[in-house]
Amino acid sequence: MRPLRYSINVTLDGCCDHRAGIPDEDLHRHAAENIAEADALLFGRVTYEMMEAAWRIRAGALPDWMEPWMEPFARTMDAAKKYVVSSTLTQVDWNAELVRGDLGKAVHQLKQQPGKGLFVAGVKLALALTELGLIDEYEFVVHPRIAGHGPTLFAGLSKWVDLKLVSQMEVGSGKVALRYEPIGFEAVGKAGRR
Repeated sequence: MRPLRYSINVTLDGCCDHRAGIPDEDLHRHAAENIAEADALLFGRVTYEMMEAAWRIRAGALPDWMEPWMEPFARTMDAAKKYVVSSTLTQVDWNAELVRGDLGKAVHQLKQQPGKGLFVAGVKLALALTELGLIDEYEFVVHPRIAGHGPTLFAGLSKWVDLKLVSQMEVGSGKVALRYEPIGFEAVGKAGRR
C-alpha cells in the first residue's frame, strides 16, 4: 500500500494561509523534492484551482512574475499526476482526474495501487482525511513568523491525533520541517480536554 503524506506551511501561531509564509529558494526546493517522491498529488477543489492558477506552465513558457529559482518547483508541479476531490467541478485537466463519491473508499483505492506514495496538500481535505485516519505522515513546515490571523489547521477535528516525531530538518531562513507519523486517535471530550 502506498502511503499518503500531508505537508503544509504554517506560521508559529498556527496560520496556514499561503500568503503568510516566507517563500524562498530553499522552501521551493524542499517542496519540489516532496512532490517528486510521490506518484500523484491529491487536492481539494480550492487547492487545485489555486495551484493551477499559479503553477501551470502554458505553451512551455514560465510567467513573467516567476523568479528563476521557482522554475524547478513549477515544472515538478506542472508535470505531476493530480487527483481532485470535488463535488462541484464537472471536469479538470492539467494532468488531473476527478475523485467523486465516498472519500474514504476512493482514497483507500488510490492507496492500494502500487507506487511510492500520494501527496496531499490544503486544509479542508486534510481535515477530512485525518478524520478518516487515512494520512500516514504529516509534515509541518514551520515559518519563523507570527501572522496574527487564520485560517488554522484542523479546526473542528472530532478527535485528537497523537503523533510521533520521525524527522526534523531546517529548510533555510529559520524554517523547520517537522515530520510526524500518527500513533493513535482519541475522541475529543472522551477524557476531557487536555
